[in-house]
Amino acid sequence: MSTPTQQLHDLGQSIWLDNITRTMLDDGTIARFIDELSVTGLTSNPSIFAKAIATGAYDDVVRSAPGERTDEEVFFSLAIEDLQRAADLFAPVHERTDGVDGWVSLEVSPELAYDTDSTVAAAIDLHRRADRSNLFIKIPGTPEGLPAITEAIAAGVPVNVTLLFDAAQYLAAADAFMTGIERRVEQGLDPAVGSVASVFMSRWDVAVADRVGDDLRNTLGLAVGADTYRAYREVQDSERWQRLSGQGARLQRLLWASTGTKDPSAPDTLYVSGLAAPLTVNTLPDATIVAFADHGQLDGVLPADGGDSAARLAAFGDAGVDLTALAAQLQSEGAASFVAAWRELIQRIRTQREAVG
Repeated sequence: MSTPTQQLHDLGQSIWLDNITRTMLDDGTIARFIDELSVTGLTSNPSIFAKAIATGAYDDVVRSAPGERTDEEVFFSLAIEDLQRAADLFAPVHERTDGVDGWVSLEVSPELAYDTDSTVAAAIDLHRRADRSNLFIKIPGTPEGLPAITEAIAAGVPVNVTLLFDAAQYLAAADAFMTGIERRVEQGLDPAVGSVASVFMSRWDVAVADRVGDDLRNTLGLAVGADTYRAYREVQDSERWQRLSGQGARLQRLLWASTGTKDPSAPDTLYVSGLAAPLTVNTLPDATIVAFADHGQLDGVLPADGGDSAARLAAFGDAGVDLTALAAQLQSEGAASFVAAWRELIQRIRTQREAVG
């Protein structure tokens, strides 16, 4: 009998690991996730690397870094090395799926979240340095990030659009992606540039936990997800996308992020069972992958029309939650949290280097 993770894979949803450390690469953990738990990709972010560096696993590498390199250059050097190794592990998946799956992700400095030109320059440089066809550069889907997404896609850089929180923000990211593809078509360039749009789930339920009754607790994230999936399917069916697809473009897949359950009273697989859908990705913390493989259940797939998500979202409006304002707040707070994690990891690198000096 197949495992729940294999069943999810067979449904058509990719399971990606939302974590990376050098230890996980060295001891074969990531390879085992691929071989045993149907994992077909990997994502990283500043928070993940901050936690990894805090373990001390990189101290020797940091201490031996050339003195003329900046602390940021030292970080990207070690991050690129890790992600190159991960990309190589997923290369057979990437080749077998003709570039649909088998991706890893590296984020530009979150300090650039509101600087379009610098984000584009960093994205192009990091992708060139990584030198892996199955590596996404993560760019936040903030208003300032959207033009950078278009420019990066137009330049042929695969992009993981991060920090999206609702259907409106997803649609803005999809528009930025398609605009970049349209520019490539106009220039006679290959339109098959990979991309995913990452929508964050669990932070919704954390944000309203103290503002709604028990009947609504831990239901907002899934309602937002269902509504966003509706928008995703509408994009797929649109004349604009159909035209680009016919010219050889690849679908920007919807990716569920922040899918570890934060409320200990809720099921630990809440954002896995509730977000099952073909042609999507769910990037999960390692503990959530293990939990779903052990006792996860598939309860059907998301309806293409969003099902009753409109009514479920309206219930939160009736409870006094301004969902549009909250989406903007969550995106802003998410960008700020990544900046904080970034500064933490850069400070640790600086401290380690100063200790040697």
